[in-house]
Amino acid sequence: MLRTLSRCSELPVVAKQLQKNAAQSGVQKSNKYATEATVQVHRPFKLHRLDKGPESTVTLTKEDATKYYTQMQTIRRIETAAGNLYKEKIIRGFCHLYSGQEACAVGMKAAMREQDNIISAYRVHGWTYLMGVPPVGVLAELTGRQSGCALGKGGSMHMYAPNFFGGNGIVGAQVPLGTGVALACQYKGNGGVCLSLYGDGAANQGQVFESYNMAALWKLPAIFVCENNNYAMGTSTARGSSNTDYYTRGDVVPGIWVDGMDILAVRSATEFAIEYVNKVGPIVLETNTYRYSGHSMSDPGTSYRTREEIQEVRQKRDPITSFKELCIEHGLLSADEIKEIDTKVRKEIDEATQVAKNDKELPVTGLWTDVYSNNLEPKIRGLSSYNIAHISQRKGVNH
Repeated sequence: MLRTLSRCSELPVVAKQLQKNAAQSGVQKSNKYATEATVQVHRPFKLHRLDKGPESTVTLTKEDATKYYTQMQTIRRIETAAGNLYKEKIIRGFCHLYSGQEACAVGMKAAMREQDNIISAYRVHGWTYLMGVPPVGVLAELTGRQSGCALGKGGSMHMYAPNFFGGNGIVGAQVPLGTGVALACQYKGNGGVCLSLYGDGAANQGQVFESYNMAALWKLPAIFVCENNNYAMGTSTARGSSNTDYYTRGDVVPGIWVDGMDILAVRSATEFAIEYVNKVGPIVLETNTYRYSGHSMSDPGTSYRTREEIQEVRQKRDPITSFKELCIEHGLLSADEIKEIDTKVRKEIDEATQVAKNDKELPVTGLWTDVYSNNLEPKIRGLSSYNIAHISQRKGVNH
């Protein structure tokens, strides 16, 4: 049962005593003044080769509740805007949306520290925002405009930020790259870790198992995260994997199954994983989640699953709605505060969308800017010779 055990500085003494009595008797009470609540993770963790797992009883402060809800709602709005821009043919090429999976990213980011790193596949608009790029930098990148985080050169699958090694378009290729980032953390001795995110479809790639093996041999601070949204590109897990318990597929590498629709469960599992990999070695997390849209914008997403199934998940397991209800129930956020956040986020994303639509594209000369971070020769190779001057346009800029 979810229970509120709140620190309520604004409540009168009598009200505090009533709340204390209610908590002790197991009666669930809600109030507007709670600053902290203790919550029980709803779906239990599953463990592989571990005697002890993450904490199932977690603390949520009002400050964190506000932050997490704002972040998840911002990601959802960014993805909605991206979908609309794609339908208007303002975004061209590939576009993979994260709607439905917000609790995975926000939960992991909540546990990450300054020295920790993340690398993922191509569903990364939300991660780019979480790692420090404002929504306008994400949406303008999608439309190929100068205000984009990569000046419009990267597009949907190639966004980067400090400690964020980007989205990668080659299925599974980010996993060995993330293993290398974990090796760098070990080499530098900074206590950092690397979370390497991949989907249930990529989980069958040989390079994933090679990465497990190498990380285990060298005891790297590597967290391998399978974001299992159940359908890969368009094939259900049961039809595509002989072993659908992805958290067990590291063999000797321990694993944890976590409800990827529960932000607090993801946060708790990630906190456990960060501590574990710095002491022992690699671990595999499986966040069981769900995507509402198709694999990409070119996939309607209804040929391999029913509309009724999607609607049921939206109604019963949506990560944002569930978290909102939890925060209201425990008195951490009021309905008015939720409405205020929603209005603010909507305004910010609407304004960012207008910039993404109206901003200019790079001139042709942008093709040969920032080819190297540190160019050792005065010019770069053109079609027939070294005849193009290299321009460090983003020199000193953290993008």
